Amino acid sequence: MKADALRGHLDPMILAVVEQEPLHGYAIMEALLERSGGELDLPTGTLYPALRRLERAGYLASEWSTVGGRKRRTYQLTSAGQKMLATGRGDWETFRTVIEGVLKPRTS
Repeated sequence: MKADALRGHLDPMILAVVEQEPLHGYAIMEALLERSGGELDLPTGTLYPALRRLERAGYLASEWSTVGGRKRRTYQLTSAGQKMLATGRGDWETFRTVIEGVLKPRTS
């Protein structure tokens, strides 16, 4: 998938992945890859700056934890992040509807 196609949608996708449970960065990358059917294979240079940006904005909180014997920073959704995710989902539905209306073949 082209990186341009993700512009504006990466943040809500990250928030959706951590919605159910706190995850460390690599687990977030794996979840995005799995949920996208292998289409979202994000490099760490894309994911980790996004995680830091979301944390600075107050949408994610993080803490150090031990996972599989290794110390990892684990991220979880905040209440502000839940609101942002709801907004992102609404924005996505609007975007999808508009694009589908333009690209869908017209029947005469």
